[in-house]
Amino acid sequence: MNLEPQAASIVIDGKTQVIVLMAWPSTHIRTPGFFNALCAERGINAVMVPWAVRPEHLDAAWQGLRHIDNLAGIVLTIPHKQNAAPLCDSLEGDAGLLHVVNAVRRNADGTYTGRVYDGFGLVDGMLRRGIELAGKRVLLLGAGGAATAIALSIARHRVAQLTIANRSADKADRLATLVAHTTPGARIDSGPAKARGYDVIINATSLGMKPDDALPVDLDGMGADTVVAEVVMNPAQTSLLNEAAARGARIHHGEHMVTAQLESFVEFLLEAHR
Repeated sequence: MNLEPQAASIVIDGKTQVIVLMAWPSTHIRTPGFFNALCAERGINAVMVPWAVRPEHLDAAWQGLRHIDNLAGIVLTIPHKQNAAPLCDSLEGDAGLLHVVNAVRRNADGTYTGRVYDGFGLVDGMLRRGIELAGKRVLLLGAGGAATAIALSIARHRVAQLTIANRSADKADRLATLVAHTTPGARIDSGPAKARGYDVIINATSLGMKPDDALPVDLDGMGADTVVAEVVMNPAQTSLLNEAAARGARIHHGEHMVTAQLESFVEFLLEAHR
């Protein structure tokens, strides 16, 4: 899928279904551009708009939207993916297991049903570009909402080893334990953010969104065949990807995780309204 956000041409009228993307801050958001380009290409009368919702205002914004009849759903990104889960009336699939959501459908009766597609998006985005995970040693950086879903999806793809590294070691330990319990036989642990010995490194933290952010991982000792992947979309070329490319690694951009989820967003959020 090759969607150019700037090329999207949408017409908004009284029948347009609205999807709200909640983030804080919202200035880094690129998902609406990709989603709206897909809707324009398919002739789908829907639009996604970003909302800058502070964490302390999430509940108020959430409850108010229940009464908007042309609201198809809500997409969540940093920092709301975990805090939004208990606000849903029902959770489906891995969202119920992990208590993390990034797509929430508003049903006709005003109730909310949540799912999480980040894990699928990250893995499918890599597979579409010929990056295999089976048999690989994977280092996952982060233990937040996106990282939680990604960890489970990676573990299901028969990796040789999954190590989770996080600034809060306790959170990494808890996530490793949760995923290990749900994927019997998988080798999963927590450890330091050091690249040596891994085939695939995935940054699922917010580090890289700001120009002065520190690198989320020590790249010393990284192998020449290592793949370094991002979930950060803006900037497209983070400091981590720049440094990894300079060291000869193959890099994988954050936008691929989102573009791989677009079809799922359309099916889950819009099919009931079309």
